[in-house]
Amino acid sequence: MSFRRILPAAVVLLLLVGGVVWSMSAGRLPPADFTFNNQTEIKTVDPALVSGQPEGRVINSLFEGLVSLSADDRMPITGGPEAWPGAAESWDISDDEKTYTFHIRKDAKWSNGDPVTAEDYHYSMRRFLSPITAAEYAKQGWYLVNGKKFNAAGTYLEPGDSVEVELNLEPGEHETKIGKLIKGKLIRKDPEKMPKDPKERDKITQRYYVDVDGKEECYVVGRPGIDKIPEGTKPCRLVTFDFDEVGIRVVDDHTLEMELENPTPFWLQLMGFYPLFPVHRGCLEKYGAPDWTRPENIVTNGPYRIGFRRPRDRVRLVKNENYWNKDNIALETIDALCVEKGTTSLNMYMLGDVDWIPEPPTNLIRELMESDPPRDDFMPAPQLGTYYYKLNVKRGPLADNRVRQALSLALDRDEIIRTAVRGPQEPANSLVPPGVIGYTPATQPPADPEKARKLLAEAGYPGGSGFPSLEILYNTHEAHTAVAELVRKQWQRELGIAVTLRNEAWPAYQDRLRMSKYDVGRQAWIADYNDANTFLDLYVSDNENNQTNWANAEYDKLIKEAESEADEQKRSELLHRAEVILMAEGPIVPIYYYYSRNMVKPHVRGFYNNLQDIHPLHMLSIDRDSDSPNEFMQEATP
Repeated sequence: MSFRRILPAAVVLLLLVGGVVWSMSAGRLPPADFTFNNQTEIKTVDPALVSGQPEGRVINSLFEGLVSLSADDRMPITGGPEAWPGAAESWDISDDEKTYTFHIRKDAKWSNGDPVTAEDYHYSMRRFLSPITAAEYAKQGWYLVNGKKFNAAGTYLEPGDSVEVELNLEPGEHETKIGKLIKGKLIRKDPEKMPKDPKERDKITQRYYVDVDGKEECYVVGRPGIDKIPEGTKPCRLVTFDFDEVGIRVVDDHTLEMELENPTPFWLQLMGFYPLFPVHRGCLEKYGAPDWTRPENIVTNGPYRIGFRRPRDRVRLVKNENYWNKDNIALETIDALCVEKGTTSLNMYMLGDVDWIPEPPTNLIRELMESDPPRDDFMPAPQLGTYYYKLNVKRGPLADNRVRQALSLALDRDEIIRTAVRGPQEPANSLVPPGVIGYTPATQPPADPEKARKLLAEAGYPGGSGFPSLEILYNTHEAHTAVAELVRKQWQRELGIAVTLRNEAWPAYQDRLRMSKYDVGRQAWIADYNDANTFLDLYVSDNENNQTNWANAEYDKLIKEAESEADEQKRSELLHRAEVILMAEGPIVPIYYYYSRNMVKPHVRGFYNNLQDIHPLHMLSIDRDSDSPNEFMQEATP
């Protein structure tokens, strides 16, 4: 069916003109076998330093984890993805489900021809957990025995602990290199605990007294000539728990053993999660950061390598001829475009310049969904994700739970979806979305404006009288703007309160959330793995993603107990009880559950809708001669 039958003629003309301009600008390049819009300029291709979907799509093609996550035609649309052999051809799990032994393929190679070994994964986990790396997802390594103690540097060190002192690098050595290590036993720290306030912490030099071969030595973290080094101390780069006692061990070149603190049902899924992918040590130490990620330098172990990268345009991926499974990779070249504007993305799709766009413009969603006959390239599907607002509970009236509950009860989520989001999302009344395996979400009450007004009056603001102006913070995106404007109208209409909006670019928005310089902040979370923990762990008091200033000891206790509970039903009950507390105390206001909204050309094969919206590019192929619809449009069987 033609787009001209569902779009106004003027809009079609505007889209086509924009598409022609883009096509002419890109016409000097030979076309790739497959092109998709990755929506934005990627931050980096360093697995340890990213947390966004655009980066993840590219990194999933460049690097390979021990397992591979993918959906296929054996699972229903609402399932998956599942863990399949990746760089590890098999694995064993101990009876107590705490020890995983991975058997790495003997034919696995890096793109420069070096063999992929267990040491590569051991080194990469060390780098991922190192406080120096400051990986955004480092907490995912805390499931390993002593992973948290190593990652937290000196925070949790106690007298008698095995420690390692990493000395400062020599002049000219890249920051990516590990400095010389000195092993010993911690005698004491001075002071024992550091202040939580960064400004106060910066005023104090913490000393570490370490027994090194029977001799007491005192170290401080600092660089001679740059930092003040107290007399009688030795400068170093880092003092932390000994990584040799973290639960990861190289058995031999092709055998890696991991020991977990507790049974972790989603551990295999984490092994296929891109922040935990390996990097080539020789490449990092030779070129340093960020130069090691340049196309001419980078060494990868996945199905593709970087052919070239053009800023504000595209990343071209080229098949890695040293990849162990190269014979089963259909696409020789792939272009990942960084087109941020939805209309430009759509017109490129219409003109055939792009084979896949993750979402069409919001204002056209309804027309696409109601197309008659139904389109063969667009079918939204449930996704494990929740769009919500977080509340800074230390800001004025938001400290009162009655106010927080009133804000939630006053929202008409159906109106938000119908007019701001345009569907097909579902109204949300919990943080954990439907579809999580073996879990029933704990819900908030449905919208009730009358009860909301009563709660606001009980809190001392009848009819909104005396309520200070409330500001909604969100990052730049047309959909976020539409939602924020409608939420403002609803709160003003139902509660009589004044609401203002603050639109910030992504970095500034992130900084404001991190520094608690906000009242109400837009937030969303897409599952990293299919488990309620990926959502509920966000609001443990020491999680850096919390950012609400909300803390509850019982909530923390339940999440901690769930981590060590082997019985799946009991574990689910503990998580449910925790979510009941979260919903009752209201530091967040759920708005809607996500649906993926991919548009995929009918000639694409191997693209399947799944709950995490993961679509490995190396699983795709092109069949332009076939008239059959996309696999992702079919209701596959389990």
